[in-house]
Amino acid sequence: MTTRPTLRRLGAGLFTGAAATLTITLSPVTASAAEPTPAATSAPAPTAAAQAAVDDARAQVGKAYSYGAEGPDAYDCSGLTQHAYRAAGIELPRRSADQANVGTPVARADLQPGDLVFYYSPISHVGIYVGDGQIVHAANESTGVEYETVDMEGYNTARRIA
Repeated sequence: MTTRPTLRRLGAGLFTGAAATLTITLSPVTASAAEPTPAATSAPAPTAAAQAAVDDARAQVGKAYSYGAEGPDAYDCSGLTQHAYRAAGIELPRRSADQANVGTPVARADLQPGDLVFYYSPISHVGIYVGDGQIVHAANESTGVEYETVDMEGYNTARRIA
């Protein structure tokens, strides 16, 4: 009488009888600090228009940066904020310096989702505050549209649009 080896499946491996060997291959993994992606569940914006602008800006994350671009495939900083507020039914001026004259001034400690945050002196960059200490902005050709801390270098002022 001949016996047939029994097959046993354990996890993802297949073992046959007593002579089975198990080989484990480990691949090296390089740890890298990934850019934090704020949850879309941060505090809601104070108005429906501001929330629509935040939602639109978040939807653009990962798209390319191109100077003078207004979407839908690439943006510069003020083109992004203009596009986001246009989705909310609000027209903004094209340039960040001009956008800094719209709406109501907001203290840094009082930022709410939807507020526009301006950088440098003279003002030459803008992002939209999305909550949890983060903005969405079109940074440069290397990073495109991304999340960034509101505390990045050069903070100047903020404005509430809606």
